[in-house]
Amino acid sequence: MEFLCYHRDRPGSFRLRAEMIEEHWSYMDRFAEELIARGPTLADDLDTPTGSIHIADLPGPAAARAFAFDEPTYQAGVYRDVLVRRWRNVLGRTMWQFPGDPEAGRRFLVLGLAEAGDPAGAADPEPSAPDADMIAYGPLLSDDGTAWLGTAAILAAEDAQAARAVLTADRYAAVEVHNWDFGGRPE
Repeated sequence: MEFLCYHRDRPGSFRLRAEMIEEHWSYMDRFAEELIARGPTLADDLDTPTGSIHIADLPGPAAARAFAFDEPTYQAGVYRDVLVRRWRNVLGRTMWQFPGDPEAGRRFLVLGLAEAGDPAGAADPEPSAPDADMIAYGPLLSDDGTAWLGTAAILAAEDAQAARAVLTADRYAAVEVHNWDFGGRPE
């Protein structure tokens, strides 16, 4: 089962985050085979982290929560909150298989959150952006996979407005657009 975990930084936690980067990477090294995508969300300066996204193939909801909440920088207080949702990998690939140029342009995380109890079902079952721009894409689901809770996309786009356009206008209760970059240990 695939899960999306989005840790949002606590205000003023940058120094602690920087001090703990090796602990974070060491923890994530344990999940190298399970990771589909990872990387920081960034402030408008494209340098200051605001959060951390990890999409991983894990045995189930309990394992996903353990993955998210046992993470060392979470335990140390870097993050103010965590979103953990089951996710389905519509593209069927990892970020390391992204066909576009990982060095070119800007990248974004787009989260579309559904209305509670949305009876209409999933919007945007397939990405509207070209394959060469899509890094990761899929629905956010309930733990048992039966209820659609939204959509998550990581993509290359010209700007935040273009990234937002990957999701149908007026179909979500809320849409968040965050600057994002490829994560992991520097090589």
